[in-house]
Amino acid sequence: MIDRAGLAEFLRRRRETLQPEDVGLPRGQRRRTSGLRREEVATLCHISADYYSRLERERGPHPSEQMIASIAQGLHLSHDERDHLFRLAGHHPPARGPIGEHISPGMLRIFDRLTDDTPAEITTELGETLRQTPLGLALTGDLTRYTGPSRSIGYRWFTDPAVRELYHPDDHEMHSRVFASGLRSVVTLRGPKSWAAHLQSLLMASSAEFRRVWDDHEIGLRYRHLKRYVHPHVGHLELTCQALLDPDEGHSLLVYTAAPGTESYEKLQLLSVIGSQQLTR
Repeated sequence: MIDRAGLAEFLRRRRETLQPEDVGLPRGQRRRTSGLRREEVATLCHISADYYSRLERERGPHPSEQMIASIAQGLHLSHDERDHLFRLAGHHPPARGPIGEHISPGMLRIFDRLTDDTPAEITTELGETLRQTPLGLALTGDLTRYTGPSRSIGYRWFTDPAVRELYHPDDHEMHSRVFASGLRSVVTLRGPKSWAAHLQSLLMASSAEFRRVWDDHEIGLRYRHLKRYVHPHVGHLELTCQALLDPDEGHSLLVYTAAPGTESYEKLQLLSVIGSQQLTR
């Protein structure tokens, strides 16, 4: 049973405690609101401002679990706050831990402070992209659009040949070995009934290449210092990837940079101007 009054009050309080800089928004010079505006929260939650406003006014339809999850993420709620929000809306809270997709507030604060000229993404332990910066989107395309097993880049690597076009052909074999090694680690960690084990079963049935590298039983493989891309608009790029791991969630913040003064650095600057318009088109 939804607690409309409790839900509305909780949303208002959380909105009022957040500042624009907490969520990567500009404050502006004529701001009078103590916290975030309803319109700003709606944008962060990827819902309409009218829908969100009705929730704060104890009106509107019963929000779905997906809608509540989006609001919890947009408001940068902790796990306890997220679970409380779900219960106020009359839903059971989702599972916690590595199988969950709720990004911790700390990870989001770091992500929100990344500049527009920094390609970055937040991924799960299976390479499922949860968030991308605008330049990250311009670099690789929208990786959050996939559903089902295809959300994992490791699964796409072995089942969709088009995925490999973005990466230097000399590195394809290494990518295959790293993806198989990483999946093996997660299967061992999570067990035979996990989603990782299901992905492994699907790949064993659909990819001869995966079966070959899987049978090598390699573990703990890492990429070389640089990752090489073949971008459709700016050409070859050599980028360093730095990873920040959230051990409680199993999420990683991946940040890609190019050494100043290099050709790749100049191409990243160009890509930040081009943006994701042509890729989206």
